[in-house]
Amino acid sequence: MDWITEQFSLSPATQTKLFGTLIVVVVALLLRYLIGRVLHMRLDDTEAVYRTSKLTTYALTVVSSIALAWIWIDAFDNLATYLAVVSAGLAIALADVLKDMAGWVYVLVRRPFRVGDRIEIDGTKGDVIDLRLFRFTVAEVGNWVDAEQATGRLIHIPNGGLFTTQLANYTEGFEFVWHEMAVLITFESDWHLAEERFREIAETHSPEIEAEAGARIRKIARNYNIKLGVLRPTVYLSVRDSGVLLTLRFLTDPRERRGVEERIWRAILETLDAEPTIELAYPTVRGFLRDPIGVASQA
Repeated sequence: MDWITEQFSLSPATQTKLFGTLIVVVVALLLRYLIGRVLHMRLDDTEAVYRTSKLTTYALTVVSSIALAWIWIDAFDNLATYLAVVSAGLAIALADVLKDMAGWVYVLVRRPFRVGDRIEIDGTKGDVIDLRLFRFTVAEVGNWVDAEQATGRLIHIPNGGLFTTQLANYTEGFEFVWHEMAVLITFESDWHLAEERFREIAETHSPEIEAEAGARIRKIARNYNIKLGVLRPTVYLSVRDSGVLLTLRFLTDPRERRGVEERIWRAILETLDAEPTIELAYPTVRGFLRDPIGVASQA
């Protein structure tokens, strides 16, 4: 201590404060370590260990901040400075919590989604079923289940993730999504007839929402630069290695995609049964011989 006093010209009071600060930091780190060891020994649930560990860290940080502020209070001129230091310590200790609360306010004010909307965030898709101060909950769809149907899992997502993660809303404003179905037919098929039949199928079996979708687009165009475009079902044609690709494109409710797709596939298969000039294609290999094959006779 004498060496420190000589080198840095510290007063005895300042030395005492530094020593007290060191004790607070060491005790806080030691308590955090011991509590962590006890948690791992007594609890088998990793989630419970994680949550308790985080709460312990928050509590120790808050207590340590208050203790350090109390140690150094004599160095401050007034109570406002003390409160500012305590507030800064709380902000650091509860950064994630405050971020989640700010996310909750952001959802209420800016409305990136509402309860009932289908969203995708950080690779997770689902319908929002609950919104709370620190997190929101979605009923998961997709993942290992085809056509974005429910998996049965509930995913809890911290509100703070809204500031750092891309969010997609399936149903905000427009409330419909474009869906495409690709059908590959052989080069020998009558693709003119196939295009006509598939367009009729798309117009007949896809939801009749063209007028409603147009009205919604005109409504949300007040806030977003969205063009009306073509909303009726259509069929696009392209060529692939194994045949002619006909892609049916139509609007549908995001929650009805699988049912609509099933109806259209049934109609397509029935059309293929009724039209012998249209055949589904699949990868094939063709060989060509340039010269006649010789057959050697044996005596």
